[in-house]
Amino acid sequence: MAGRWIETWDPEDETFWREKGERVARRNLWFSVLSEHIGFSIWTLWSVMVLFMGPEYGIDPAGKFFLISTATLVGALVRVPYTFAVARFGGRNWTIFSAVSLLVPTLAAFWVMEPGTSYGTFVAVAALTGIGGGNFASSMTNINAFFPLRQKGWALGLNAGGGNIGVPVVQLVGLLVIGTLGASHPRIVLGVYLPLIVLAAVCAALYMDNLRPVENDTGAALEAVRDPHTWLMSVLYIGTFGSFIGYSFAFGLVLQTQFGRTPLQAASLTFIGPLLGSLIRPVGGRLADRYGGARITLATFAAMAVATGVVIHASGTTSLPVFLTGFTALFVLTGLGNGSTYKMIPGIFHTKALARGLDAEAAAAHGRRLSGAAMGLIGAVGALGGLAINLAFRQSFQASGTGTAAFWSFLAFYGVCATLTWAVYLRRPAPVPARAQLGYAEV
Repeated sequence: MAGRWIETWDPEDETFWREKGERVARRNLWFSVLSEHIGFSIWTLWSVMVLFMGPEYGIDPAGKFFLISTATLVGALVRVPYTFAVARFGGRNWTIFSAVSLLVPTLAAFWVMEPGTSYGTFVAVAALTGIGGGNFASSMTNINAFFPLRQKGWALGLNAGGGNIGVPVVQLVGLLVIGTLGASHPRIVLGVYLPLIVLAAVCAALYMDNLRPVENDTGAALEAVRDPHTWLMSVLYIGTFGSFIGYSFAFGLVLQTQFGRTPLQAASLTFIGPLLGSLIRPVGGRLADRYGGARITLATFAAMAVATGVVIHASGTTSLPVFLTGFTALFVLTGLGNGSTYKMIPGIFHTKALARGLDAEAAAAHGRRLSGAAMGLIGAVGALGGLAINLAFRQSFQASGTGTAAFWSFLAFYGVCATLTWAVYLRRPAPVPARAQLGYAEV
């Protein structure tokens, strides 16, 4: 495939990084953020479209939760092939393709978004928007290769945070349309994104690069699959990112269904939490760089449990102000946790390499190799947490008409995540010989 290729790349070499690497890496980061940002907007498009779907569409709340669950599921599944596509086709080339492909679900939604369309058609189109979720995996894998270990927390946090902001932005666009024209013009939201998708593809073609040293490593992928830390981090990422994306999809629908908000009232509140959670994600990465990802992650899960308790109280008493306070706190905390958990991944594999006796350079290379392979799988499993949240809400509302039961299940899961983080990555091990004493508190 034609395109600009960089033949050698060594970000751990400080001279190379200072003279050339940092400038190139930052340029690729900014345009990666642009494409991923729009991908997130398209992935979460149906969290906005359901606000336009009044009684004339003939779809009950459970049916709407299933629509957004479908988009969440597909977005999670495509993350695995998107991760390996970067090495196969090049980061620049795949970013161009993945951006252009967003035209398909956007045009499809533009075509079908009107009363009288069959529910099966809506489900199929919602599934198509899931490809926007794959952009995250390919973007994170690509940017992970550009930056040195000492800056990965910041770079990955900024890349992911800039992408996550696509969630509140599409919700703000929906709010603007509903607030000015009413809830009968969903196609205007879709029309806004068509030129933006083209812009992202053009910018990727003009300003991004492919890294020749990045290649698919089947051995690394198999080793990552067999490594228990890949699955442990997947569980933690379900708790952070799974919560963020699941709540982002469901928040507006919960406000409409449980608190009787109109489409305009729901839209005016929906974007705040995802926006704050997205903006603070790089802060989570920075804090993890400074204090250790495991420490920040543990503190985050403890605080998420407290915030969930507040939400359970508000849900039971139907107190909208308290509910909004607790839910907004959850969004902020998931953003912090997103940054800290992703920082942990390369650090864990780097620490394991050092414990095996590899020197600094070999350990850094080993960490990049395995963390790149693991990130796609962890990202995919984490996104499935969003599906679980949407299905839990669907079941809870079907059974009792409120989301209280779902929140109790989320609280229990955050307790499990906090326990795992402490037991595996922070609890001081019993004295053992030499290098085996290397711990994970700094990862």
